[in-house]
Amino acid sequence: MNTTMAHVAHGNRAQSDAWDGAEGGYWAAHAERFDRSMRGYAAAFDAAADVHADSRVLDIGCGTGQTTRHAARSAPHGQVLGVDLSSQMIKVAQRLAEREGLANVEFQRADAQVHRFTGGFDLTISRTGTMFFADPVAAFSNIHEAVRRGGRLTMLTWQPAERNEWFGAFVDALTGRPVPETAPAPFSLSRPDHVRDVLQAAGFDHVQIDALEAPMHYGADADDAHAFVLGLLGWMLDGRSDIDRQRLSDVLHSVLVEHEGPSGVEFASATLLVTATKP
Repeated sequence: MNTTMAHVAHGNRAQSDAWDGAEGGYWAAHAERFDRSMRGYAAAFDAAADVHADSRVLDIGCGTGQTTRHAARSAPHGQVLGVDLSSQMIKVAQRLAEREGLANVEFQRADAQVHRFTGGFDLTISRTGTMFFADPVAAFSNIHEAVRRGGRLTMLTWQPAERNEWFGAFVDALTGRPVPETAPAPFSLSRPDHVRDVLQAAGFDHVQIDALEAPMHYGADADDAHAFVLGLLGWMLDGRSDIDRQRLSDVLHSVLVEHEGPSGVEFASATLLVTATKP
């Protein structure tokens, strides 16, 4: 494991600071919960990735490494590298890999937009980890260089904010305002035509994009989900008076109660499953 990073693209420094700071720390501390929230997409993502026993796999924005470790189990005779901006999440990923006895996986802190990969990967995967690049064409061009000819890219990105109930519900509850028209970074690759243009400009072809939907799980009940969501998005209350903070916190709790069900607190979500090939 290597948590030192040689170079970060200038436009990605804010993202690096966030993911290697408090935000990444929160994700690292709640790794199992975040992985649980994405469970509805696992089968389709794994099928599209189609990792073989001897595959060499690069996982971009690997976080705490669930997808990286799954790829390593699927490629017992191959090798898997997971990269992320967060040293804290990388440490969790490495610890879990060691616990599982996975000797064919490595983790490294790196900015995939500029990092010099050794090349020759059969497959690049990313589960909601590619939407934060300051220059997506440059980033995917760099990823393209890391893949062998005939190699593949499989990634999951969010559909537009208005298609993701969880995002609108949380923003509205904690700010008292609707989602802004300018979509934030998590939705930067939400439009199929834009995704196709970016990947083709980076050198990929045979771009296929499928729309998926699945529930996102946020907690066993409203109280559980309330503590989790406030820990993740409580910064939205910064600058508010104590009275406003309590009022908006109560609004959030009410929204979470409305979404309680047999499986816990769930919200609708929508993603794009994207595959492409290096000619």
